Amino acid sequence: MTRFEEYAGLSVAIVTPFKNNQVDYETFQKQIEFQINAGTTAIVPVGTTGESPTLSFEEHKNVLCAAVEAASNKIKVLAGTGANCTQEALELTQFAKKAGVDAAMIVAPYYNKPTQEGFYQHFKLLAESVDLPICIYNIPGRCAKNIEPETIIRLAAIPNIGMVKEATGSMDQASVIIAHTDLTVLSGDDSLALPLMALGARGVVSVVGNIIPKDVVEMCRAVERGDWETARKMHYKTFALCRDMLSLSTNPIPVKSAMKMLGRDTGELRLPMTPLTEAEQTKLRSTLTAYGLL
Repeated sequence: MTRFEEYAGLSVAIVTPFKNNQVDYETFQKQIEFQINAGTTAIVPVGTTGESPTLSFEEHKNVLCAAVEAASNKIKVLAGTGANCTQEALELTQFAKKAGVDAAMIVAPYYNKPTQEGFYQHFKLLAESVDLPICIYNIPGRCAKNIEPETIIRLAAIPNIGMVKEATGSMDQASVIIAHTDLTVLSGDDSLALPLMALGARGVVSVVGNIIPKDVVEMCRAVERGDWETARKMHYKTFALCRDMLSLSTNPIPVKSAMKMLGRDTGELRLPMTPLTEAEQTKLRSTLTAYGLL
């Protein structure tokens, strides 16, 4: 049994909708209601997909409060509270606790490239300072450095560090963590969700879940009941969408464009994120049509 088993299944890395460069809270609320109705386990606001790097500190906090309010205890809120400054991450995590989130997802400090001891001390301080379940978010492709499995194994000894969002793309890394800890491992890549669950991961923090949550939920539930045939069928169904949509550009550009096409978002991004080109939009429209969404 993994430590925070109630976070198994689909968590959706939810987008932050903008209108005229301001956070569109009304649309945000509708997006969360959409996830509640789909049977999603948790929403993950203000992560990578939520464009947290371009939100002000004040906006970050306001979005967390709006997420908790819209979730109204019907869906878990796993809030992005990471920063590359330990003090800032602490302030955000403490605020998230007061706001009423269920857990905090804390990304590896980016840009400043800590040593493994630095990673350990960063997460240890946050976990010991705030009484919240904590999910380590390991994404070296964005953070420039991997939190090595040995460091994650050390961190697993801290009681409220109970989850890892595994976005290294390495099956070996995931295998070491799953074999040596009772952490709840969640895939950070949609296309690797099923392979990781076959190793013992417990779910996925999904980008495509913004548009097809029911299909991702179905795959997770099939794994849960040992129905690998259905799980594989759903993997191959969703895989084509993940591959053809998410490969068009940097996340969250393609998913926001898709949500605009589906009438669920303005599609607006903040610089330095820029919209898809016309050719990319044509490809995306074909991908959504092939899936049966348009």
